[in-house]
Amino acid sequence: MSTSEATGSNDSARDASVSHLPDHVRRAIEITPAAGTRERIIDITTLGRRTGRPRRIEIFFYRAAGTTYLCSGAGGAATGWHANLLAHPDFTFHLKNGIRADLPARATPVTDPAERRAVLAEIVADLNQPHDPGTIRPTRLEDWADSRLMRISFPVGNEVADRLTGPGSDPPPSPPP
Repeated sequence: MSTSEATGSNDSARDASVSHLPDHVRRAIEITPAAGTRERIIDITTLGRRTGRPRRIEIFFYRAAGTTYLCSGAGGAATGWHANLLAHPDFTFHLKNGIRADLPARATPVTDPAERRAVLAEIVADLNQPHDPGTIRPTRLEDWADSRLMRISFPVGNEVADRLTGPGSDPPPSPPP
């Protein structure tokens, strides 16, 4: 069985949490294995678990099974962003390459072993694509087994349209009268 069959993903898989976003923002989030390194780089702003202060970092995001994920990568070392999201799961997902948008988001840890295996297998298969020179190969699933993994959702709300910025963006739709 292929990874996409194991995770239930396919070309038409849609993350319901992005369906309310403007098309240009949704397309920037719904990357495919053909996406290069640049399209995967975002910033996130979390609240510090001890200080409560905003913490902004640069990180890769991934798509697997039609859903958006943040992952600590091979080795599974503890990360500040992961600990912050465990304490305060609401954060800002900043698109910054091409489309610029600051999106309210929510992180949920992926703890089910079968789901983790399926998602990480899809991420590793994606990283092993030959078109992306930014990735060190070969990437092995067993190296990622202990990675910190968070499923990301994008809540529905008027603030989403209000946070869109940047050149090349279509203006957000006007609210109904």
